[in-house]
Amino acid sequence: MRIVIAEDESLLREGLALLLRAEGLDVVATTNGPGTFLAAVDEHRPDVAIVDVRMPPTHTDEGIVAAVEARRRQPGLAVLVLSAYVEQAFATELLTHGSARLGYMLKERVGRVEEFLAALHRVADGGTAVDAEVIGQLLARSRPDSTLALLSPRELDVLALMAEGLGNTAIAEKLFITEGAVHKHIRRIFAKLGLTPEDRTDRRVAAVLRYLEASR
Repeated sequence: MRIVIAEDESLLREGLALLLRAEGLDVVATTNGPGTFLAAVDEHRPDVAIVDVRMPPTHTDEGIVAAVEARRRQPGLAVLVLSAYVEQAFATELLTHGSARLGYMLKERVGRVEEFLAALHRVADGGTAVDAEVIGQLLARSRPDSTLALLSPRELDVLALMAEGLGNTAIAEKLFITEGAVHKHIRRIFAKLGLTPEDRTDRRVAAVLRYLEASR
């Protein structure tokens, strides 16, 4: 796995590089800004980019903009975005461009090495990894009159785990229910959100986007 890191905090940037190299992963470049990050992507053609949401010069959304541009330049590039706190609009913006090979995690999770590495491998393998804390905060912010009000508490639990990027087997294990029960809950979620099999979009992705949009 070839990795480029874009993080303007030098301690975190070098700490991530040391951690990943200790795990036998190939960190091909570390950068501290969006321009040098895109140049590194063009030069090294990495498998995964780890990108901070806020980078110079304005420390607003440069990381998100650069991540979207990097995926435009290199289709299929896996991106794991790191943020100091939950920024719902940025999470939604990323997923709107397609959820495959994307992750959104809080920086504090980096210290939980197994959890961080699991998310990194999940996005590298083509999946989605959204921080559980992000999902929890978004759910707490959901409007009471949103479409999500149609869902039962268990269906919300299933949707939250879907949003984290977990597959049906992992969801069943987390909730201590059968995989068949997970299938039934997901079918009900799709029905209540008006997502039909005829839709051209991936219904799991559409459901997660609906979940995130409800928190605005």
